[in-house]
Amino acid sequence: MRSYTSVELLFIVCGVLFVTCDAFSVNEVWHLTTFKEAIYEDPHLVLSNWNPLDADPCDWSGISCSVTRDHVIKINISGSSLKGFLAPELGQITYLQELILHGNNLIGIIPKELGMLKHLEVLDLGMNQITGPIPPEIGNLTNVVKINLQSNGLTGRLPPEFGNLKYLQELRLDRNRLQGTVPAGSSPDLPDNVHGMYASSANLTGLCRSSQLKVADFSFNFFVGSIPKCLEYLPSTSFQGNCLQNRDPKQRSTMLCGSTPPARTQSGGNPKHRPAADDVSKHQAASKPAWLLALEIVTGTMVGSLFLIGLLTAFQRCNSKPSLIIPWKKSASEKEHMTVFIEPEILKNVVRYGRQDLEVACEDFSNIIGSSPDSLVYKGNMKGGPEIAVISLCIKEEHWTGYLELYFQREVADLARLNHENTGKLLGYCRESAPFTRMLVFEYASNGTLYEHLHYGEGCQFSWTRRMKIILGIARGLKYLHTELEPPFTISELNSSSVYLTDEFSPKLVDFESWKSILSRSEKNSGTIGSQGAICILPNSLEERHLDVQGNVYSFGVLLLEIISGRPPYCKEKGDLVDWAKEYLEMPEVMSYVVDPEIKHFRYEDLEVICEVVSLCIQPEPSKRPSMNELSATLESKIDTSISIELKASSLAWAELALSS
Repeated sequence: MRSYTSVELLFIVCGVLFVTCDAFSVNEVWHLTTFKEAIYEDPHLVLSNWNPLDADPCDWSGISCSVTRDHVIKINISGSSLKGFLAPELGQITYLQELILHGNNLIGIIPKELGMLKHLEVLDLGMNQITGPIPPEIGNLTNVVKINLQSNGLTGRLPPEFGNLKYLQELRLDRNRLQGTVPAGSSPDLPDNVHGMYASSANLTGLCRSSQLKVADFSFNFFVGSIPKCLEYLPSTSFQGNCLQNRDPKQRSTMLCGSTPPARTQSGGNPKHRPAADDVSKHQAASKPAWLLALEIVTGTMVGSLFLIGLLTAFQRCNSKPSLIIPWKKSASEKEHMTVFIEPEILKNVVRYGRQDLEVACEDFSNIIGSSPDSLVYKGNMKGGPEIAVISLCIKEEHWTGYLELYFQREVADLARLNHENTGKLLGYCRESAPFTRMLVFEYASNGTLYEHLHYGEGCQFSWTRRMKIILGIARGLKYLHTELEPPFTISELNSSSVYLTDEFSPKLVDFESWKSILSRSEKNSGTIGSQGAICILPNSLEERHLDVQGNVYSFGVLLLEIISGRPPYCKEKGDLVDWAKEYLEMPEVMSYVVDPEIKHFRYEDLEVICEVVSLCIQPEPSKRPSMNELSATLESKIDTSISIELKASSLAWAELALSS
């Protein structure tokens, strides 16, 4: 007994020393930083003041601390369009009372580690894109009052462990893809209207034990069976849009629900079948074997040793400034986390190619048609199939983490949903471990890039009419990406190198630079620890580039200038293209100076429209830039690319037309 008292004393001393040396828990700062790392799009820059080297996060946006400013008790970042996933480390912010991330674009799964938040009262992850099952560990949130998981993509059954949430008052699960029965079965001996204070009876299981439950919404899922009697006090709308036997409220059609019969309630949950187990446990407690006693002594000694080590560490912390551990560097044990963040169904509709097949198609990966510090582009020809462009990511396996794997999968899924004549078609992907491979496979556009034709090609190939057709095609592609997709898609780096041309010189927007949105995660988060953690050094971080719809509109304006002038966006000799063109854009008498000297004939009416659109696109204030819907409509209505218009330009246009066709 005396030894145990000594151990407790050591524990108290260690605790005091740790608190004295560090006013705020370094671990909580570390866990918050890990959460920020898992967010790879922050369009409103709400996390911009989350400085991982700041020992006091209480002034970070969305963070609330205790009165003594020694613990984080609330994270509230709602409606901020954050895109990323929930880091499991959130479950280790011990004193957290509210986790509110409502109305963002969070993806991935709900980490089971959130069940460790014993002080949590509000869990609001509603209106995101979270998938996978609800972990049963959520039933360990014994103090939770409100759970909101509505409007996500959650699947699987509702954990019966929700019945452990005795203080739960509000539960919103509507608009997901949850299946099975509502785990709220009550004893058949009780009357139908039993709920509230009677629901705490030991004869009840599942949600029937939640005596405080006042608001619950299970609507628009795929629940089967019948409405539990103990929950019949809820409004009928709380159960609409399911596959329940009760047709009032209105349920889904039989076609949507399928022909699978409702799952039967298992009888294994009856407490009458368990008294024997209780007797066994009592018997075991009464007579401990000698080996168990010895084990307890050894364990106690080990615990004491650990506390001694902790004591020494505490003194070291007092004598030296605590350093923040950047969690992006992967340790050996971190490989176990790889499977945690993977979404197995996200790529089920995307073709997966084998590395060997791509190696054969790309002539042993010798046919390189493009390269950058972070990727290589190969040209290939699939046997009996189309020509392909294969983009291979240059990254070492030891730098690849579960975070990056999820980014890769989401990028593939995002590219796979593009389907327009003026966007590049993703054919599939390659993901292998030996040798380590991450590749994207696109349909090849045989005429190369627009950049090559503008700056290295023959000027006579690019007549005014051809350039106008390319501009209209790019505008249609961007209009599709920005307005016809939900959520909108933006090109990472929109320029003439991201525009590929077919045999007919039809433009296709290809986001080959999308790799950088993945790699910048590693670069951005490893920047504070020197070059050891960097994968590829990129010119700009994700926040600096701030890729969004308005950014694409600005880039579109620059691209129009590049197309009509034949000059690159920037070069040492001539400087910045936009700065050069500004003095000509709004003055009709000198506007023609922006036209490429290689172009012998052009329509001045077209030039006026182009210059007007460029001026709108390059507005310094992003909110003043028009949408691609408006810009595309303007260009379509005012630019005429018909043959008759071209023939009117000059008698020499016949020869130009022959070259353009």
